[in-house]
Amino acid sequence: MATTLLKIEELINGADMLRNLTVPELVEEAIQNGEGVLTKDGALSVSTGAFTGRSPKDKFVVQDEVSNNLVDWGKVNQPIAEEKFSALLDKVLDHLEKKDKLYYLEASAGADEHYTLPVRAITEYAWHSLFAKQLFLREWPTKGAFDPFTVIYAPSYKADPAVDGTNSETFILVSFAKRTILIGGTEYGGEIKKSIFSVMNFLLPEQNVLSMHCSANVNDANETALFFGLSGTGKTTLSADPERHLIGDDEHGWSPDGVFNIEGGCYAKTINLSRKNEPQIYDAIRFGSLIENVVLNEDRTPDYKNISLTENTRAAYPIEFIDNAMLPSRAGHPNTIVFLTADAYGVLPPISKLTKEQAMYHFLSGYTSKLAGTERGVTEPQATFSTCFGSPFLPLAPERYADMLGKLIEQHDVDVYLVNTGWTGGAYGEGSRMKLAYTRAMVNAAVNGQLRDVETMKHDIFNVEIPVAIEGVPSDVLNPRDTWSDPARYDVEAKALAMKFKENFTRFTKASESVIAAGPLVI
Repeated sequence: MATTLLKIEELINGADMLRNLTVPELVEEAIQNGEGVLTKDGALSVSTGAFTGRSPKDKFVVQDEVSNNLVDWGKVNQPIAEEKFSALLDKVLDHLEKKDKLYYLEASAGADEHYTLPVRAITEYAWHSLFAKQLFLREWPTKGAFDPFTVIYAPSYKADPAVDGTNSETFILVSFAKRTILIGGTEYGGEIKKSIFSVMNFLLPEQNVLSMHCSANVNDANETALFFGLSGTGKTTLSADPERHLIGDDEHGWSPDGVFNIEGGCYAKTINLSRKNEPQIYDAIRFGSLIENVVLNEDRTPDYKNISLTENTRAAYPIEFIDNAMLPSRAGHPNTIVFLTADAYGVLPPISKLTKEQAMYHFLSGYTSKLAGTERGVTEPQATFSTCFGSPFLPLAPERYADMLGKLIEQHDVDVYLVNTGWTGGAYGEGSRMKLAYTRAMVNAAVNGQLRDVETMKHDIFNVEIPVAIEGVPSDVLNPRDTWSDPARYDVEAKALAMKFKENFTRFTKASESVIAAGPLVI
C-alpha cells in the first residue's frame, strides 16, 4: 500500500503535471489537445466516443479490511481482489508516466464542512479535469471530515480481462482501504461523478447522515423539497424552479442539521432542451460549461434534438450558473419529498399521496423505466427497480438507507408524493409522455403544501390516494384509467405492473408487515 501511494505522489509532483488550472486554462488545453471545440455560446463541446453512458457491469469494489463486512456484495457491488487492483493500478501509473502532460485538480465533495470529502483528480484529458472542477466543490477544504480520495482517470488505457480480473477493457475500481478510484477504457465523464457519489454513500451513513440520489430546492421561507429519481425522470428539470432556490440537482446528504449538496455543479440531460421549457438549464450552458455528445450545427449552435450520437446528451456546469441557486448549498430539513418515476407502461397515477409506510415501500422499490442512453445497450425504456432510486451507487445494504429515511420522515413530519413523469393514455409507443406543464403544476402544488388536506380518491390497484383536483391539470389526467381508450386493457396492464412490484419486493425479507401491506393490492 505504501509503495503504491508513494508512486501516486511521485506522479502528482512530476514535472509534466499541470496543477489546479483555472477554467480558461483547462478550456484552452482541451482545445489545443483536440479534445473539443467551443460552441457559439462558449461552452466546450466534447465527444465521449464509444461510451456515451455509464458502464455498471465494469464497476468493482476492492474487497479489503475496510469494505469486507460493510459492502452489500453482489451484481451492483462486484468484488475484486486487492492484488488485482494493485497490479492494475501499477500498470495505469506506468502508462500515465509516459504521457507528455497530465492534469491534477484539488476539489471536494459535501457542502457541509462537517461532512466534506477532499477529492484529488489525476486525469489524462484536460476536459475531464474541467468536468471535475465544475461538478465538484471548487475548494480544497482546510479541514475535511474525511481523509482525501484520489481519482485516477486514464481513458486510453485498456484492461486485459483475462489478467486483470475485469469484465472488459473498461474498468471503474473503488478501493476504500487505499482511498483510490481507478477508471480506464472509457471517456464518459459521468464515471468521475458517480464514483465519488458511491464513496459518499459509503462514508456518510457511518456519520448518521443519509446520502441520497435526489435533487433539492428551497423557497424563501426555508421550506425544502427533495426530488428522488433515476436519470431521465426529471430531477434536474423539476428542481430548477425559478420560484425556488436550487440546492443541487442530483446528490445530497440529510444530516441532523438539514440538507446539503454533495456537489458543486449540475449534470443535466439535454435531449430536446429548449429555453422555453427549461430556461435555467438552457442559459447555464455557456463559457465554463461542458456539453457531451451534442451534435453542433454549422454555426456551432447545439442541436439538442439530434440524437445521432446518443439520447444521453449531457451538460455539465457549476451550480452558480443557475441564477437562483442557494449558495452555500445548504438548507433546513425537508417539508416535502417527491419520488419521480417514468412509467413506460402508462398506468401509474401522475401524482399520488403516500403514507410513511407507502413511502418506505416505494423507496425500497425504486421503480422507473430505464430510459435510452443512460447506460450502454439500452435503446428503449425498460422497467426496472432500483432500490432507493440509486441502487448502482449504494455500497451498503439498501435497508440501511431505507431505515434512515423512514425515521427522518417521521421525525420531521414530511409529506411524500409519488409522481409519474412517464407515459399517459397508453404504454410507450402508444400513449404520450406526460406534459411537462402538468407535471410542474402538480409538483408546485405538492411542494407549496397545497395538497396536504385536499380531497383524494383511492386507486384500487396501486393502493395510493390520488388528488381529485389540482389547478392547472385536467381532472381526467389525474386518474390514469380515464386516459386510456380501453379501460379494461388499462386494468390488465396495471395489475401486471402491480405484480412486478410485489415480486420485486419479496427480496426485502426484513421489511415490516405494515410496509409490505402498503404496496399494491393485487392478489
